[in-house]
Amino acid sequence: MRFQMKYCDYETVAREAKIPPDKMKRLVQLMRGEFPNDPLMRELHILRACMAIRDGHITLEDALKPESKQADAAGTK
Repeated sequence: MRFQMKYCDYETVAREAKIPPDKMKRLVQLMRGEFPNDPLMRELHILRACMAIRDGHITLEDALKPESKQADAAGTK
């Protein structure tokens, strides 16, 4: 049996942000690709994305874009 530690309670913030389960799954998969070997950083970035969505700083659609497309949209790449 594999034990998976949870570092951040991003599920509560995701519910507060009204992120649908299918979109939340995509966000987790995206962060898993960004941080495949660092579960703490992965969960931290998931939490930060959920908080930014909840607080209106970014849209859910923006959070689900791959990092390269986010940089293109921001004009930083």
